[in-house]
Amino acid sequence: MRRLEPALVGLFFASWTGALLDQLGLLSLAGTFGFGLYPLFSLAAALGWIAGNVYLHRRRRLASHRLRRRALVTWLFGPPGILYLLRQMAPAPEQQAAPLVPLLSFAVFTVFFLVPLTLGGEWSRPPEE
Repeated sequence: MRRLEPALVGLFFASWTGALLDQLGLLSLAGTFGFGLYPLFSLAAALGWIAGNVYLHRRRRLASHRLRRRALVTWLFGPPGILYLLRQMAPAPEQQAAPLVPLLSFAVFTVFFLVPLTLGGEWSRPPEE
């Protein structure tokens, strides 16, 4: 995991950078990749589930609270960059017809992110020191 995690964080950063550049008008992504809503929400669910499990695994191995918070920020806010980038690559009329899709995809991601933490008893027990 130590070799894969920096590559994934780099992918998340690149996705967020591309999405931000598109929002600022410095990059035009609209219409470059048609990705439907069902596949987008399915990807959001899968990414949320995987990110929640990875965070749960990482959190158990981290000693300090600061590193745990960093891992939470990385695994909660990193993967949605891929979702936002894919949505901005959809044709412009599709984006204008459903403007809340990025927010809803983040909501789906977050729900599935929290499922492993809830099932793992993450919130019910204090962190080990």
